[in-house]
Amino acid sequence: MFNFYSTGLWRAVAVLCGAIASATSHAETWVITDSAHPVNLPAGVGIRLIQLDEQHRLEEQLSHLLPANPQMAAVAAQKVLNGPEGARIQQDLIKAQQGLTDAWSVGVEKLPAVVVDRKYVVYGQPNVALALQAIEHSRETR
Repeated sequence: MFNFYSTGLWRAVAVLCGAIASATSHAETWVITDSAHPVNLPAGVGIRLIQLDEQHRLEEQLSHLLPANPQMAAVAAQKVLNGPEGARIQQDLIKAQQGLTDAWSVGVEKLPAVVVDRKYVVYGQPNVALALQAIEHSRETR
């Protein structure tokens, strides 16, 4: 008979269960930042990254695809926006605009900001794992 405890597998399972519980203890986690404030995101954790300057970057990307002549640019813009690249850019713009709206809705005051459940916030910590630990510690001591 296989002895689960004598093989040491129980430790691996316990660590795995702890990691899963920790990752799922946050119903919703957002990292709000911009290109001037890079962050370190933990791998494999469902975190929504909101880049406040993403809409501007996408608009710049689109403008680089267009000719300088305004009349030619209008025709080229229609071609780009009706193609597969345009569909992706439009979806990315919608996502960027929603991110701006969501960041505004929680009243972010400083970047980067790590927001959990739209009510717990850590400002100025680029290491997201450390920010999440601080939030978890604060929640445990309440």
